[in-house]
Amino acid sequence: MTTLDEYRLLGRSGLRVSPLSLGTMTFGDAWGWGADKETSQKIFDAYVEAGGNMVDTASIYTDGQSEQYLGEFVRGRRESVVIATKYSGTRNPTDPNAGGGNRKSLIGSVEASLRNLGTDYIDLLYLHAWDGLTPADEIIAAMGELVRSGKVLYLGISDTPAWEVSRMQTIAELRGWPTLAALQVEYSLIERSTERDLIPMAAELGLGVIPWAPLGGGVLTGKYTTADLIAPGSDVPGGTRREHAVANRTLTARGLGISDVVAEIARETGQTAARIALAWTLQNPAVVSSLIGARTPEQLQDNLGALEIEFDDEHLQRLDEASAVDLGFPHEFLMRPMVRGVAHGETRTRPRSPVRW
Repeated sequence: MTTLDEYRLLGRSGLRVSPLSLGTMTFGDAWGWGADKETSQKIFDAYVEAGGNMVDTASIYTDGQSEQYLGEFVRGRRESVVIATKYSGTRNPTDPNAGGGNRKSLIGSVEASLRNLGTDYIDLLYLHAWDGLTPADEIIAAMGELVRSGKVLYLGISDTPAWEVSRMQTIAELRGWPTLAALQVEYSLIERSTERDLIPMAAELGLGVIPWAPLGGGVLTGKYTTADLIAPGSDVPGGTRREHAVANRTLTARGLGISDVVAEIARETGQTAARIALAWTLQNPAVVSSLIGARTPEQLQDNLGALEIEFDDEHLQRLDEASAVDLGFPHEFLMRPMVRGVAHGETRTRPRSPVRW
């Protein structure tokens, strides 16, 4: 059992963050399904009063409302709140340089975020998503310049191939530039493919893992049934939360099957499905803080209950079996007895302990 104010170090850095971070993509109603300003304020206040200190937003969330609301909410307590925001989402669909990972997009986005937030520095800045165009050395160099300027304190990266992240981290280390402290990736009982390369890479290279969508787009809370599935080949507009879950491939027959197992364990333990699903992500030693995105104060309080969960081995085994993914090549190949025998002969070696910062 732990609490929000039992802080963890973010990767190979000295920044202390709560084991659950408050996601604010739900702050603002510009997209049609978020929380209004008053409700957002209540959610933020409840999180901070419970000891939480890391709040996650992005330049594009709810068309800027999320950052603007957050800027108002932190007035008078800015120093005690770790604000994480992101760049690379386009701020103007007709301008080719208003989005992406390039230096021009970065500077424009950060300046806009500083105005929205009403602050003169950002605690943690992420590249939001890999654009497949900007050279890795341009990104890490430009982000490092912002650290040296004092406008940004720590760096992170999200939704980027492992080989690109590792190249950026290596370049920064070799050149003495500010390095990446955080990796934000989709990670839940439904989406475990990040265990193949991204999460082990983060543990090895000193990045603290921050899972987004730990509830599988709401699927793991038990709110959906097979009646909510959309037939293969159907158009998915993506306007509602349900349509977003379908488009993101969490609302599937497999996802619902995993959700059923989560619900069974929730009933057996007297907990809610959301708490079980959230607590499972925190079992991975590379995970520093999971993102929660509540739309009501009641949802927030339920999510915070995940910190009280203590699994037994049988429950963890059932969750693992229900959600397991094929690790693919070379991971599956390297675990075969024949291959291990060729590499190690008859000797036995104790592996390193999992990395924790």
